[in-house]
Amino acid sequence: MSRLEEKIFQEYMSFFEKAERERRWNVFEDIPWDRVNKEASEELALCAETFCSVEMYLPDYVSNGINLVRSYFGQAWFQANWAYEESKHSLTLMQYLLRSGKRTEEQLTDLQHQIFAKKWDLPFHTPRQMTFYGCVQEMATFVIYVKHRERAATEGDECLRAIYDYIARDEIAHCRFYQSVIKVLLEEDRQGTLADMAHVFANFEMPGVGIVPDYDSRILKMREAGVDRNVFIQKVYMPILKYLGVGRHEMLAAQRAALDLRRGGERRRDTSIEGLAIAPNLNDAAPQALSA
Repeated sequence: MSRLEEKIFQEYMSFFEKAERERRWNVFEDIPWDRVNKEASEELALCAETFCSVEMYLPDYVSNGINLVRSYFGQAWFQANWAYEESKHSLTLMQYLLRSGKRTEEQLTDLQHQIFAKKWDLPFHTPRQMTFYGCVQEMATFVIYVKHRERAATEGDECLRAIYDYIARDEIAHCRFYQSVIKVLLEEDRQGTLADMAHVFANFEMPGVGIVPDYDSRILKMREAGVDRNVFIQKVYMPILKYLGVGRHEMLAAQRAALDLRRGGERRRDTSIEGLAIAPNLNDAAPQALSA
């Protein structure tokens, strides 16, 4: 095992030990199912169904992800743990939709068939790029679940609020693992890692874009929780850079290089947000869809 692999394995062991000691929860015993608000709005149910829909692509996420990192023991075992935790998320959301009376078993079965008619493919093709993609995606997912936790509380659905709370805790833990790995990668190859980070930021989309049924109409409802481009910058982009110890100007330089490469050297000022170069498709990414 190389020094890099040993460091990543230790990061996984730290993640796993903390998860076993502090974060495990039980779908059947810890969720307050008796506090479902069956009078909650259809909009609340539609958002829960959208989250559940994106979670249903779990077979694609797992098979693609674990095969990419299968030679890296720590990351491969993290993918196995991640799959277990994400499977709980989708099952819990399905149970909520059924127990709240918002959806029938037949409706969810039909949704599953629509989901499995399409396949999710890796948006990036190297372990380092996908590690950073996972970091951004998990942080965005955490922020969105927190926003919708507040929305569930506003509608008096304590069951759904608790579900979102448990899921959000898992998502931020996943993000922290990815961040710990990226810190190791920055130590090993700072310039190469920064280049990959910039490339991911310049081409980022949340999972679910273009594959979840009725995607566009669902996203309009999702945005009502208050997750927009500015929230993405303030709650996802900047905190990630701060946690990793990457300065704004350092990241800006790497992003400009990535954008130049993508455009064949042509620069366009309209992709800059307050001095932070961000590709156009990133601007709308945050409120679009959730994954694990």
